[in-house]
Amino acid sequence: MTDRNVEELLHHMPAVHRRAETGWAKGFTDSIIKQARRRNWRPSPKQIGIMRWLVSELFAEVEDLDLIERFEP
Repeated sequence: MTDRNVEELLHHMPAVHRRAETGWAKGFTDSIIKQARRRNWRPSPKQIGIMRWLVSELFAEVEDLDLIERFEP
């Protein structure tokens, strides 16, 4: 996994943390955010897999969108 991909996953961790519904997910994201501050830290393959899953769940949530109908006179 490239550094850019890891950075993208880390970028979304605070949002995942805010929307987490379980204590486990909040604890995991909190731990990842803290570890990421360490110099030369790299997530393990297992951590990367969980981070990918949590981020995909974040974007899988469908929000109610109000459609604006086209106004035609």
